[in-house]
Amino acid sequence: MLSRVNSCSLIGIDGYVVEVETDISNGIPAFEIVGLGDAAVRESKERVKAAIKNTGFEFPTRKITINLAPANQKKEGSAFDLSIAVGLLAATGQVNNDAISKYMFIGELSLGGDLRAVNGVLPMAVCAMESGIENLVLPLENADEAAIVKGLNVLPANSLAEVISHLNGEKPIEKYSVDIDSIFNGNLEYKLDFSDVKGQQNVKRALEVAAAGAHNCLMIGSPGSGKTMLAKRLPTILPAMTFEEALEVTKIHSVAGILPPKTSLVTTRPFRSPHHTISAIGLVGGGKHPKPGEISLAHYGVLFLDEVPEFSKDALEVLRQPLEDGSVTISRVNASLTYPSKTMLICAANPCKCGNFLDPARQCNCSPSQIRQYLGKISGPLLDRIDIHIEVTSVNYGELENGKNGEKSGVIRERVNRARKLQLQRYKGLNIYSNSQLYPAVMEKFCKLDKESKALLKSAFEKLGLSARAYNRILKVARTIADLEEEEQIRIHHVAEAIQYRSLDSKIWTGQ
Repeated sequence: MLSRVNSCSLIGIDGYVVEVETDISNGIPAFEIVGLGDAAVRESKERVKAAIKNTGFEFPTRKITINLAPANQKKEGSAFDLSIAVGLLAATGQVNNDAISKYMFIGELSLGGDLRAVNGVLPMAVCAMESGIENLVLPLENADEAAIVKGLNVLPANSLAEVISHLNGEKPIEKYSVDIDSIFNGNLEYKLDFSDVKGQQNVKRALEVAAAGAHNCLMIGSPGSGKTMLAKRLPTILPAMTFEEALEVTKIHSVAGILPPKTSLVTTRPFRSPHHTISAIGLVGGGKHPKPGEISLAHYGVLFLDEVPEFSKDALEVLRQPLEDGSVTISRVNASLTYPSKTMLICAANPCKCGNFLDPARQCNCSPSQIRQYLGKISGPLLDRIDIHIEVTSVNYGELENGKNGEKSGVIRERVNRARKLQLQRYKGLNIYSNSQLYPAVMEKFCKLDKESKALLKSAFEKLGLSARAYNRILKVARTIADLEEEEQIRIHHVAEAIQYRSLDSKIWTGQ
């Protein structure tokens, strides 16, 4: 007796169909699962056996062979439990074998036959739809996530008994649906707002420029000056995600297992703030079975590294290529996977070990060499990928006492949206979506300067001792500042403001 049941597994954030083949034959009773399954897959034998018996069905005491095809692809996780159980019952005639070809089954089984949620359901649902499979049977807890996929009949169940009753036509499971437009276009209000921050107008302006051009940013200032508070509010001024972006972010969070319960779609831009003790693998992803790291979990959002000089050198250096390429490839013996990593990097740092170097009200006890050594932990190649450097000064008492609130995040976001739309129109067909992605050949066309602007830029290089790497960064930022003012031509005041965002090059790293 032979049966074939469709299930699904993952490669990165993409799913592929796994055919669960079940053969029951005469011979010494045995239960074998082949097809390169990991420990969780191999242990499913005991879960499936107990679930079938405790649900009231008959478990065959014969030779059972389960093959997970394609057999040359590594498979992991407990999501095959339901498909294996259905395959066994179909092979023994306890389930209508003719109907199961139109279904995909996903879910973990408890010993009592209840269905438990699994990770990565959204990419599995997308795979089912793209493969022409009409119906997806899965745990009720995963239904909201899968129902986002249009053109798929999502059939949630609480137990194996419900699934079998549906397949045998005894008690059909109702199709589950959600209002996608309502979820995606729902209330996007944030708990945090830029108006909460007292003072710091220059830093708010710099972060607005960073948001408008998707520029990476470094904030340097003494402890308590508001660096973290400002960074946490950056997502509130970023443009709203498109449906395609939201779908891709949700896939990553689903695979990583961090999607909140009863969540269909991640509709706000991610903000990830890992502790400085995180490893290189934690930042970019990896492990025996590679999983996405923090830079991928922040895809289309913000990766905030607080106290960046305290991060290990290895952890910081592995960020360089993902920031440049917008993706990270993790190669292991078992697999080589690519995860997207299009994120804004926001770093915060004290100017020295004691933190008082830039504070006019406090005495710094660090020597110039100690200051250079501390900030030298941020390597030149990593700095080269950060367009904007901001000095964050301490807020005085008068600004704290002042009851006036600054601009709301929504007001700033409107200006950012207008600037981003200009960039999308300008770079249409070039596979460029923001000014931060400009490369030299394109910059010659879109970042032209007049004589006055060129003279100012030349003077700044000579007087401030700016490095060669700062040239392209200044042009990109100037282009963004012009876009915020909705001007096609870069003016001298745009260049002047962009130069200010590189002044720390000379003030700190070169010691001038």
